[in-house]
Amino acid sequence: MSTLAATPVQDPTPSTTPSIAAGHRPRLGAVVRRVTLSVLIACGVPAVVFYTCFRVADVWVAMFAALGWAWGAIAWRGLTRRRTSGLLILTAVVMTGRTVIALVSNSTFLYFLQPIISDGVLGAAFLLSLASARPMVARLAGDFYPMEHELSMRPRVRRLFRGLTLMWATLCIGKALGTLWLLQSQSLETFVLVKSVVVLAVNGLAVAATIASAAVVARKEGLLGPGGRAPLLT
Repeated sequence: MSTLAATPVQDPTPSTTPSIAAGHRPRLGAVVRRVTLSVLIACGVPAVVFYTCFRVADVWVAMFAALGWAWGAIAWRGLTRRRTSGLLILTAVVMTGRTVIALVSNSTFLYFLQPIISDGVLGAAFLLSLASARPMVARLAGDFYPMEHELSMRPRVRRLFRGLTLMWATLCIGKALGTLWLLQSQSLETFVLVKSVVVLAVNGLAVAATIASAAVVARKEGLLGPGGRAPLLT
């Protein structure tokens, strides 16, 4: 009886707490890989597929090939029980709308005009979201980092979300105006090439700026502990 009384009771909490905390503090490299992979799947690969098919075949083949990639990626991630990013879903929906309108109108011009309109509408949506409690970037942040309500309400994080939302709104509107000028002033071949290269480059720089800004805030908030294990990115 005395032996049982002297035996300390094991508390399982300390052994599980570190792993839970670590799961919510991914390394910066893990976050960068997650963002890069999401943007590459949703934007980079469709652009490459479109331009390659456009050069090899024609614009209609390019439309369906890029659209097939987007929905194929969604289906594959669903079948393998992987999370599908909101960016990929948005890309697939927008591309579907563009393709349907181009088919109904039998006009490739409308196919290329629609992303210009979409960028303008998206830029306006980003701007309008600044008047709400959750700016657009705050709504998308969960795709790239384990986001909880308490974390999203921290003052530095809220300022970050608002600043990045304003940046992306300006970028979308600027892309819309620049692409419209390009569509009206250049041949289709030149337009497709320049747009593919410039848009990917601009988006890449914007993503890099977003990651850099977020990393600064994350370091100050202690969200990227050097010893924390990154979550499984699938």
